[in-house]
Amino acid sequence: VQLQASGGGLVQAGGSLRLSCAVSGFTLDRYAIGWFRQAPGKEREGVSCIRRSGGSTYPLDSVKGRFTISRDNVKNTVYLQMTNLKPEDTAVYYCGAERLPDYSGGYCLTRDFGSWGQGTQVTVSS
Repeated sequence: VQLQASGGGLVQAGGSLRLSCAVSGFTLDRYAIGWFRQAPGKEREGVSCIRRSGGSTYPLDSVKGRFTISRDNVKNTVYLQMTNLKPEDTAVYYCGAERLPDYSGGYCLTRDFGSWGQGTQVTVSS
């Protein structure tokens, strides 16, 4: 299981970025993939996850309506489209994978994911 995150960068508030998580060693219909972020001095938190079935979840109220997770099963890549970025979105963003069953409650928890990519820095200036 390998994950490669990319797409981070420096953007002004209100701008957009699209993160990519290229996976290898498995197919997306067998693993849940999540985007997580970790700001300095804070714990890693789930931003958005996509289930094996393709259903998505956004545990953070602050990103609902601004971030969209999607996947391309042919390219074996999961994306996180981020719009209307805010300075508080600044963090290192990681993609994680785990062979989780589909369920509705309590999804996208950091402790449930065991495989991680290397993180990509997102910095939003005010």
